[in-house]
Amino acid sequence: MSKIEFLYRLTTSKAALKKIILVPGETYYFFLQELANKLNISTYKLFDYYSRYAYKKDGNIIADTYNLPIGMDEKQLILYLFKLTENRYKQLSLKIFGIYNKKNWYRYITIASIIQKESASKDEMPKISSVIYNRINKNMKLQMDGVLNYSKYSHTKITHKMIKEDLTDYNTYKNKGLPSNPVCSVELASIKASIFPIKSDYIYFVKSIDGTRHNFSSSYKKHKQNIIKLKKAKRIMKKKKKIKKSRKKIIFKKKNRKKVYKKKVKKTIKKRAVKKVRKQTVEKSVFTPVKTTTNLKNLWK
Repeated sequence: MSKIEFLYRLTTSKAALKKIILVPGETYYFFLQELANKLNISTYKLFDYYSRYAYKKDGNIIADTYNLPIGMDEKQLILYLFKLTENRYKQLSLKIFGIYNKKNWYRYITIASIIQKESASKDEMPKISSVIYNRINKNMKLQMDGVLNYSKYSHTKITHKMIKEDLTDYNTYKNKGLPSNPVCSVELASIKASIFPIKSDYIYFVKSIDGTRHNFSSSYKKHKQNIIKLKKAKRIMKKKKKIKKSRKKIIFKKKNRKKVYKKKVKKTIKKRAVKKVRKQTVEKSVFTPVKTTTNLKNLWK
């Protein structure tokens, strides 16, 4: 069966479907495992066919909700997802540029993947994009943690040790420019941001105190001030958490003391009640006259 025949049958068939979501920012490494588990197919074969037919290490499958027919084999599934994504990429490129150059397009996908990993929201994606372009134009290293969240490290917390030891071109602390492969799956918003960054002179950004956005700056001095503010806020929050925790412990101890006291009181009352009942039983047995039917007068006869 040719690819065209297979895709036609797939789109016109009424096979049972399984809903699977590829979350924006997730890597192929975790998505393929999810596919294998939900569709009950071979993880090994999925990874094998993925590596055979993938154009890049990641970014070959666009982030979306997929309704996949149950019963597809591993090869068919990979080709189907790649074809869908390729068509989406081609349509978008033709709409924006009037041409589809795969090599150039995947450069935008690589930038989009970094934006996807670094952004706190869709609104700030064009700002993150401008930082990437500004740093590249100034021949500066990107120095972005999110780029190290590739493949199996998608959910790993980036540490100084990892930055020091990672020798791949995903390590933008050691290498200039973009990595040779996208970091993760991307959505439409990050692709658009990679093509249309805002005009700015931002070259630094750091998380805001509440962690819901980033603070951008065009000078290292301002960037350093933002970092100091963040660290100070974190220390204050840490202290507050400690105080809150200690208060909870005190309240818990007080509650426990009350419970223990109540239990002791209940036990004492119970013991006293039992003693009283026993005492009354003994007294009754000693002082209650013995009933007899014998006539006492007869005893003197």
